[in-house]
Amino acid sequence: MDAATTIYLSDYKVPAYLVEKVELVFVLSPHDTRVKSRIKFYPNPATKDRRFTLHGVGLTLISAKINGADVTPQDIHEGIESPAPDAPFVWEAEVSIAPDGNTALEGLYMSNGMYCTQCEAEGFRKITYYPDRPDVLAPFHVRIEGELPVLLSNGNPVASGDGWAEWDDPWPKPAYLFALVAGDLVSHPDITTDFGFELVESIIAHEYFHNWTGNRITCRDWFQLCLKEGLTVFRDVQFTSDMRS
Repeated sequence: MDAATTIYLSDYKVPAYLVEKVELVFVLSPHDTRVKSRIKFYPNPATKDRRFTLHGVGLTLISAKINGADVTPQDIHEGIESPAPDAPFVWEAEVSIAPDGNTALEGLYMSNGMYCTQCEAEGFRKITYYPDRPDVLAPFHVRIEGELPVLLSNGNPVASGDGWAEWDDPWPKPAYLFALVAGDLVSHPDITTDFGFELVESIIAHEYFHNWTGNRITCRDWFQLCLKEGLTVFRDVQFTSDMRS
């Protein structure tokens, strides 16, 4: 979307399709990370609109399929539009991205040799094609492949081996909550200050409180950002006041 484009609250429309399940595979590489997606969509009963539109920015599309059949999207400049069934279907795609060249620090990027993500508010569209909006929620299963000692994503660790790990987040979430971190991560409690521990405690509390004020409940659109962030900041400040006087 052009930076100068004005978005109005009155333009809001419910999504044509909702998501039942997201499966992602990341094959990490600084110059050519491959992201394979398998997403189960179904028609939104709240609308008769059946335009299948996905967001995507800066992605190199390798392949795309609907129910196993190759599809050629009509437009892949800043998203995808493609014919889709008026019934549940499976979308599969493979894209290539270059984390080491991502200086916008949105989506998947590299920092000091570590892979990091920033998806709020609209960074997930720089990782793969998806309805990147806060009112589309789904459970995520993620497999990460890479020669790094720590491979992390959302949810629960369900399997791992030499050079790979899998994570499953069973609670539906919007795409802006997706997270991946891979690198040589360590813990140095002997050199962390009390103030540092207080910051960590406060940040964890803030994100945990978001489960009930934002995030899992989520917001319908980004015009409601102040609602979820303002209330959650208030809650984490109250928490720190109780914990630290």
